[in-house]
Amino acid sequence: MDISQVSPHFRRAEFACHCGCGFDTVDVSTLAIVQAVRDHFGVPVTINSGCRCPEHNRAIGGATHSQHVLGRAADIAVQDVSPDTVHDWIASEFPSASLGRYRTFTHVDTRTSGPARWDMR
Repeated sequence: MDISQVSPHFRRAEFACHCGCGFDTVDVSTLAIVQAVRDHFGVPVTINSGCRCPEHNRAIGGATHSQHVLGRAADIAVQDVSPDTVHDWIASEFPSASLGRYRTFTHVDTRTSGPARWDMR
């Protein structure tokens, strides 16, 4: 496998910080969930936000202790599948994952402090 390919359907660059700093190391557990989502729904998954350096996280108003800064989070949109459906499937298959409901995407992370849930719709 090419080192830029981190799973069957995702490239490292898809998780990279949007500021261009080069931070692109996604946690293997987070990657496994995102890949499972892709496998289950069988359609493309867009990573809206993956890794974030502290500076970029601050610049966009991210949470102070954001899991994105640790490479443990991804905001995803699944082609032609509602964020609620994605959220509910991940919750049933990965109960230890942390999940956020948003109008246009689903947040998933693998924080070590135990699962969190929130609704920002």
